Amino acid sequence: MGVRLILHSMRKYSRKIACSMVIKLLGTVTELMIPYILAHLIDEVVPLGCMELVILWGSLMVLTALLTRQLNVCANRIAIDNAHNVSYDIRQALFTKTANLSGSQFDAFGLPSLISRMTSDSYNIQSCVQALQTLCVRMPMMLLGGIAVTLAMDPVLSSILCVIVPVLIVVILGVSRYGIPLYRRVQERLDEVVRTMREDIDGIRVVKALSKTEYEKNRFARNNDAMTRADIKASTIMAIPGPLMQMCLNIGLTLVVLVGAMRVNSGQIKPGVILAFLTYFNMVMQGVLGINRIFMMISKATASASRLSQVLSVEPDQRVLSLSEAKKPSGDEYIRFEHVNFRYSAQDDQPEGTAKRDQCLYDISFALRRGESLGIIGPTGCGKTTIVNLLMRFYDVTDGGVFVDGRDVRTYEKDELHRKFGVVFQNDMVFYNTLRENIRFGRNLDEAALMQAVEDAVAAEYIGSLEEGLDYQADIKGANLSGGQKQRLLISRALAGNPDILILDDSSSALDYKTDAALRKAIFERHRTSTTIMIAQRVSSIQSMTHILVMDNGRCIGYGTHEELLKTCPSYLYTYRSQMGALS
Repeated sequence: MGVRLILHSMRKYSRKIACSMVIKLLGTVTELMIPYILAHLIDEVVPLGCMELVILWGSLMVLTALLTRQLNVCANRIAIDNAHNVSYDIRQALFTKTANLSGSQFDAFGLPSLISRMTSDSYNIQSCVQALQTLCVRMPMMLLGGIAVTLAMDPVLSSILCVIVPVLIVVILGVSRYGIPLYRRVQERLDEVVRTMREDIDGIRVVKALSKTEYEKNRFARNNDAMTRADIKASTIMAIPGPLMQMCLNIGLTLVVLVGAMRVNSGQIKPGVILAFLTYFNMVMQGVLGINRIFMMISKATASASRLSQVLSVEPDQRVLSLSEAKKPSGDEYIRFEHVNFRYSAQDDQPEGTAKRDQCLYDISFALRRGESLGIIGPTGCGKTTIVNLLMRFYDVTDGGVFVDGRDVRTYEKDELHRKFGVVFQNDMVFYNTLRENIRFGRNLDEAALMQAVEDAVAAEYIGSLEEGLDYQADIKGANLSGGQKQRLLISRALAGNPDILILDDSSSALDYKTDAALRKAIFERHRTSTTIMIAQRVSSIQSMTHILVMDNGRCIGYGTHEELLKTCPSYLYTYRSQMGALS
């Protein structure tokens, strides 16, 4: 699977790759000519005592060396360009595939693993593609060409090569069999290192605040040690042929000198042949060493390509249903949840009728007409955000149905569905860009729409106080903005497109009560046609909503207006009194 990915990725650039390999082949051929010219110069030209011929053949050697250099430089440049193009395409395909993974598929791979696949694994393939165009041409040609030329020059000396080279190749092939699983293990360990590093960087303030720097250093060191040990093991085993080859090279050179000297003394060959033979022997050994290096790179790249194929070959698990296949809503409200149950991973081995261990929503039902609003409140982990995930079809329901505008959400193309939404998630992302581009976010919005969104999100005052205004540069994750400033910026982004459905997931937690009230007033006055869903921890943020859903442990324990819930839902009443300071 891994090899197929590499070959398939190279197919697009097959002509340029063939051009690179042909030029590399010509460069290797000219390089093989140099020792032969040297032997002819020493044995045939020098004894004639004609300086003009010596200069002529010497000049031919220099020109051949220069031509070899230029051909190799040209081939290497084309090979590098091809390798970068191939890795670029793979990264683009991987990013596109990752962006289209469903929530469950993304969870299965994990963010750290996807990051290391896109970086380390794609780089391994880039290195392999470059080597395939250069080393895979030059080294076998040096090996086979060197043996062929030496056989023509002196079969007896060449027999030394014919004995040593097959032994080395067998060793290389034997060792390479173990390379792929070993390097795959290294990449898996790298995933753990990336995951730990990302967690520690994201949570560095918490780590420092709780004086857990040493604890995290030790945790990272354990993962780093595991990866290092795996890498050392793989590299050690793959390096076994190296010393063996060097020993064989030295033995072979010694034998060539001894046997060659005896044959010169007996008049069977000339001295120039020995000089040429020593050069060819080095070339052949370089070819064998190069083949060992090729197998190392191919082993590493195949392991990486296999990991990338796991992502690229994933079939979509959320197909678009036809209207005839999908469920029909029992009402005409704009948004409907009908008896929705959901768990994040299927566990089919559990007995029928028993509660699933990872189920997080149980029989959730509600309905909203266009322009109405829903507030969702409940303790952390009770399933509030999961409702949003199902509404936007990041995940599919386990049972029941979710409907938007009279249609099952599974009948929408993803872009068609998501264009209806303006969303602010928990811990949403501020990108390293200007405030203007963070709000516009690639959409064709004019300045008036941007300013109106800023005004509605109660962000105009703080943005206006900045010297650059909307052109102020936000740092990565909005590090140079306060929590409240980031939330208002994100709300501006959600409002800028005048969405049909506005979702605010705990998006006002960093705002003071006055700003929160002004924000809600602006939304209800200027975005009346938007159907709004607000997830909050504060009763004051949702008490004016058309409907309020009270959640606890994945279940609806209260549904109605603020006044109704104060009478019918003890949990809501308790929360309200405790937050308003009326708890006795």
